[in-house]
Amino acid sequence: MESEHRMEKPRGTRYQPHAFAKKAGVTVRTLHHYDRIGLLKPSDHTGLGFRLYRDGDFVRLQQIVTLKFIGFSLKEIKRLLERKGSGLVAALGAQRIALEEKRRHLDSAIQAIAKAESLAASRAKPEWDAFQKITEEIQMQTNTDVMKKYYNDEARKLIAERQRLWSPELQKEVEEKWTALLQDIEAATASGMDPASAPAQALAGRQAELIEGFTGGHAAIAEGLGKLWADQSNWPEAMKKQIFEPFAERGVAAARRPAPSLLSPKADAFIKKAMEARRQAK
Repeated sequence: MESEHRMEKPRGTRYQPHAFAKKAGVTVRTLHHYDRIGLLKPSDHTGLGFRLYRDGDFVRLQQIVTLKFIGFSLKEIKRLLERKGSGLVAALGAQRIALEEKRRHLDSAIQAIAKAESLAASRAKPEWDAFQKITEEIQMQTNTDVMKKYYNDEARKLIAERQRLWSPELQKEVEEKWTALLQDIEAATASGMDPASAPAQALAGRQAELIEGFTGGHAAIAEGLGKLWADQSNWPEAMKKQIFEPFAERGVAAARRPAPSLLSPKADAFIKKAMEARRQAK
C-alpha cells in the first residue's frame, strides 16, 4: 500500500503565487513583473488561467535573486540565463572582478577615514593628505558605479583597454581642445551663424573628432556616452564637479553656473542642429 501511495503522489508540488512568493522570500508583485518581462514564467496554469509554480521555478528564481544581488540588471540576468554555459561563467567572472575592485576601494577609503579619525581624536594637526585620500577613493568608487550604470559589459571592456592609451598629458590636451571648441561654439551662436554653414560644419567636425577620440569609433562606448549625458540631471554632485570643474577653471562660463553645463542652452541647440546637418550631408 505504501509503495502504491508513493506512486500516486504528484511528481512535483505546485504552488499558487502567494505560497510561492512566501517560500521564495519575494513579493507576488515581483513574480508578476518577472512573468511580464519573460524572466520567470510559471510552469503551469489552472483551468481558469491562474499562475502555478513548481520547485524548478524556485531554482531559477534563486538564480535571478543571486545575480540581482551581485549587481546585474534584470535585462542582463535574462540574457545570461538564456546563454548559460561559458557566457554565464565569463559574466560571473567579470562581476567578481568588479566587486573585488569595489571592495578594494572601500577598504582603502575605510583605512583613510580611520587615520583621519585618529588624528582628529588626538587633536593633532590634520594631515590633509589623509582627507584627500578619502576623497580620491570615494571618487574612484563613484566612477566605477557610473561606468556600470551607463556602459554595458562590452563598452566597459573597451574603455578599460583604451585607458591604457590615456595619460595626464593627453587629458590636459583634450580638455584644452574641448575648451577652445566650446568657446568657439558660443561665439558662433552669438553671431547668429547658420548651423548648416561651412564654418558651423567645421565646428561640428571638431566635436565629432573629439568624441571619437574618447569612443575610438566603438558603437558600444558611444551608446553609453549618450546615456550618460541624457541622464545629466541625475548625476551625483561629485561627478558634476569632476566633469565641469576643469572647464570652469579654464573660463567656460556655462560650467561656472549653479547648474553647470558645457554650453549655454542656445549654444547647445546650435551645435545639435549643426551635428544633425552634418549627419544628413553624409
